[in-house]
Amino acid sequence: MAIDPEELGHSRSDLAKALRELRVQAGLAGDRLARRCGMTQSKISKIETGRTVPSLVDVELILRALEVPAELARRVFDLARVANTEWQDIRALRKKGLERKQAELAALDQSSSEIRYFLISMLNTLLASPEYVRASLAHVPGDTSRAAMKKLERQTVLYDESKAFTFVLTEQAARWALLPPRAMVMQIERLVSVSRLPNVRLGVIPLGKHIPESPLNTFTVYDSSLATVETETGIITLRDRRDIKAYRDAFAMYEGYALFGEEAREKLAEWSALFLGGL
Repeated sequence: MAIDPEELGHSRSDLAKALRELRVQAGLAGDRLARRCGMTQSKISKIETGRTVPSLVDVELILRALEVPAELARRVFDLARVANTEWQDIRALRKKGLERKQAELAALDQSSSEIRYFLISMLNTLLASPEYVRASLAHVPGDTSRAAMKKLERQTVLYDESKAFTFVLTEQAARWALLPPRAMVMQIERLVSVSRLPNVRLGVIPLGKHIPESPLNTFTVYDSSLATVETETGIITLRDRRDIKAYRDAFAMYEGYALFGEEAREKLAEWSALFLGGL
């Protein structure tokens, strides 16, 4: 199903209206539907008023309880999938202040126990040196000092050993020269340091390996509950269990091509030497 970002803002209210109308047409009161679905009447009310976005499982239970015909149920289910997808426009994020997005990401970090990051073109906040963080914000207009501070504050979560982090990054992500050579050497040293943390697995995929799949975007998977995909113009947040499984499967595939542990650190040392050669 193709997802138009402009539709995402309307999908939640459309889904609430559709489910409410289907219940009324079926002649069921909210409390009776709740009993059939094993939900509370309060939850049904919140779903029908748009205060709660139902999961795909919730929608499936409601459609079955209302005995909705298959074709209509498919259309409502597609609407529910869009409602469980969130689009954040990068221009809107900058207007609100990037530090707010960092606070949101920090909350995701704290609420998750296993996080997987696939990086194809540059490093993310948790892996970045202070110089790299500042350089990554250099193209953003206005004062970005607060955003940079929030990014660096997020890195403390790596030392929470109750959480597990797996980073898979391509050679391009590790070697993209966002900084001058000497600073890139320090950035690679940070990757080596992070790779030694007991709750972190850091893998690299060298160029030249035959990989039959071609990644399109950087993405992150939080436990089995949420995935985010970064594009040039914004961030897509996915909560549909099918989408999350697809990204977990993709991550596992790329993970299989990555070098970890001492092999990864040896490769990082080779790349660092290339930057040293440019001094």
